Amino acid sequence: MRRYLTFSVLLLTILAVTCATVPRSLAQSSTEGVQVITVTAKKYEFEPSPIRVKQGTKVRLNITATDHAHGFKISPFPDGAEKTGEPGLVFSSPQDCTKIEKGQTATVEFVAQKPGTYSFRCCVVCGFHHHSMKGELIVEP
Repeated sequence: MRRYLTFSVLLLTILAVTCATVPRSLAQSSTEGVQVITVTAKKYEFEPSPIRVKQGTKVRLNITATDHAHGFKISPFPDGAEKTGEPGLVFSSPQDCTKIEKGQTATVEFVAQKPGTYSFRCCVVCGFHHHSMKGELIVEP
């Protein structure tokens, strides 16, 4: 009987520690407030596309080039908008052409401040149909 009681207490202690730890780690990722999106760049396409996020969201794109070097370039202004005034995407570091070597991952972070469609493209010549390697980020209100 004593062994059963000792085993039960040990098991309950392990469960309590496990249950107390899991929600804390989940809370940290949700309080960080960053939507992480994994993007694949491969011959002539980005996947997923379109990418949808909510206005006001801090976004981290982890972009991996799978077949050879690619690039990623996105305008801070929505398609069709004047390129003056406040941008719709505010980047955490200067944004131009982000080069991604084969098998490597690059990170692009921004806050999606204004709704609209933002076109992105490959900015490193990657082959015959390089010009058609495009995608869309849609910021929803």
